[in-house]
Amino acid sequence: MTERVPMTKPGYERLEEELRRRKGVDRPAIVKAIATAREHGDLSENAEYSAAREQQSFNEGRIKELESKIGRAEIIDVASMTGSNIKFGATVNLIDVDSEEKITYQIVGDDESDIKKGLLSISAPLARALIGKTVGDTVEVFTPKGTKGYEVDKVSFR
Repeated sequence: MTERVPMTKPGYERLEEELRRRKGVDRPAIVKAIATAREHGDLSENAEYSAAREQQSFNEGRIKELESKIGRAEIIDVASMTGSNIKFGATVNLIDVDSEEKITYQIVGDDESDIKKGLLSISAPLARALIGKTVGDTVEVFTPKGTKGYEVDKVSFR
C-alpha cells in the first residue's frame, strides 16, 4: 500500500502548478538550450551543453518527485474541520513562555512548510509536540538553542 501524504488544498495546488510549469515551460526551454549548445560543436568541451544536460536531469527528477507526491496526496479540507484539539491543518496561536512573544503557525504537510509564512511542517518537533494539545496546555521542545516552552493560546481551523 502506498503511503499517503497529507496536505492542504493550497499546498496541493502549489505542487500542481510547479508540475505544470516544469513540464510546459521549463522542459521545452531546456530542450531548446541543449539543441543550441549542440550547434556549438565539440560536446566534450562544451560547458553550455553540460550545464543544460545537468539542468534537464534536475528538472526531470523534480517532475518525477512531484508526480509521486501528487499521486499520493491526501488533501485535507481544513475549513471543514472543527474541535479544540490540535491536529493536522490547525492554526495555533502560541505564547513563548520565556519572552511572552506571541506566534502563530498552521500545521501543514512537509512539502508546504514555510516557517517565514507561519506554515509549520507536521514532522517538525514543535508540531509533533503540539498534536493532541488544547488551549491552556504547555509544551516543551528541544531546539539547538536549548529547551523552549510554549503555551497554547488559541486553536482554529480555517
